[in-house]
Amino acid sequence: MQSIAKVIVAFLLAAASLQASALALGPDEFVAARQLTCVLAQDSLGYLSADDFSDLTEEVLADYEQADGDVIYAKALGYFDGLMFGLPESDSSQIQARLRSFLESQACTRVVGVSYTL
Repeated sequence: MQSIAKVIVAFLLAAASLQASALALGPDEFVAARQLTCVLAQDSLGYLSADDFSDLTEEVLADYEQADGDVIYAKALGYFDGLMFGLPESDSSQIQARLRSFLESQACTRVVGVSYTL
């Protein structure tokens, strides 16, 4: 019975290590995650239509397999969540200021947004 438990534990550890390595990103994937975070920020500020969001997201993820794109998207959501850390949900002016500051930073200089009116 102990040997079965050891096999199960070894299998679970192996599966967990495979999943962890799948979440590791290379330099190109980090750049894509940053670019996608910029797209998410633009969308949150209302600068993008649904089609614009879809087009820009596809443009960022076009060179990646579906599984890699999912990991990149998850990383971008994590970055975005980090941007909002410490801001009260109800304070839209602080949230918008943080997002605008991020969009104006060097992190988003390579992302070309669409035209918008403030």
